[in-house]
Parts: sequence; C-alpha cells; structure tokens
Amino acid sequence: MMSTPFRSRDPTKYHKFRKVDGASYTQVNQFLRKRTFITAREWAISRLCSDFQTSSGAEMTYIGKNLPELVPFMTGTYTPQAVNQARSSFKKKVSKAGATFLYGAMCGFYTPEELDDLLFEVSEVARFLMEIESTSIEVDDEIEIEDRVTEIMRHVALASSRLLKIREDQLREKQEKRKKRESVTQEQLDDGEIDPEDPKDDAYV
Repeated sequence: MMSTPFRSRDPTKYHKFRKVDGASYTQVNQFLRKRTFITAREWAISRLCSDFQTSSGAEMTYIGKNLPELVPFMTGTYTPQAVNQARSSFKKKVSKAGATFLYGAMCGFYTPEELDDLLFEVSEVARFLMEIESTSIEVDDEIEIEDRVTEIMRHVALASSRLLKIREDQLREKQEKRKKRESVTQEQLDDGEIDPEDPKDDAYV
C-alpha cells in the first residue's frame, strides 16, 4: 500500500526528498521540466499536502511555515494561500496532461501496442520520481495500477479505432449518395428533363 501520511510535528524528522539534499531549486526544476509539466515547487508541495493530510484537509499553515525544513531545495516559507495555489496548479497540470494523453489515444494517433510502450515509458518516470521522494508503494499495488491503466487505455484505443472507422464509413456513404444525386441531376439536364433556368424545378435545386 501507499505510505501513510506523515504525522510528526517535528519538520526535521520528515525525510522525504533527502535524496536530492544539496541540489538547488533550479537544478530540481530543470530535472522536472525535462520529464514532466510540473515545477519543483508544485512537486514538493503536492507531496507535502498528501503527507500532511487530516480529516479537515491539508495542513497548509504548517507546510508553508516549515517548508525549508521539510524540503531541502525549498529556501523560503510560504503562506497558506501560496501552498494552496501550488497544489491547485499541480492538479490543473495533471488534468491537462491527462486530457492530452487521452486525446492522443482516442484520436487514433497510437496503436494499442504503441500505447503499451508509451505507458511503460511514463510509468518509469513516475516510479523514478517516487523513488527520489522516498514514497513507497507495494509491488503488487504498483503492478495492479499499471495493469488497470494499460487495460483501460487499450479499450480506449480499440473503441476509438472502431468509432473512427464508423465515422469514415458514414462520411464515405454520404459522399457516394451526393455523387449519385449529382450524377442523376446531370443526366436529367442532358436529357432535357429539367430546366436549369426554372427555379421551381426541385430536381435541379
């Protein structure tokens, strides 16, 4: 299972992100920018909000006040509002990234096999980030999550492929009917059955 929320009130006992101890904010930010859409600030605060979650919500004041002690590469304190803003920004970026990924799958840009490869690549990045921040997850849970996501995306790709084919067939059918009508109208014109100058001639119109 995922690691349980951190409850110690002593910020020095929070040991996540210690693997990047000594790295500057800029270095961590550049590392993330190459692999994700999130910033170092959003990464750190979203993790803290998860770990310091209570029944009434995340402990925004505690996180902001103790931010430099909790996360080695953060150098200043944050107001509760700034903490909430960073978490909100993280959620919005996750939503946009998810929409982009799903769009690519639904529009037929990837085959089911290509989606499998893509999911493997992104899961490797996700695992690496979790390892850096020292967030643990049981192997069985990790496999289950990956299998469920892979199965869902394969269904999305297959359903999308069928839907695109149906739309292409419908469009082809409409084009064929239109050509047939135009062909019949031209034959009627050639045979003199309709008068192109007569606005009442519905066959021509």
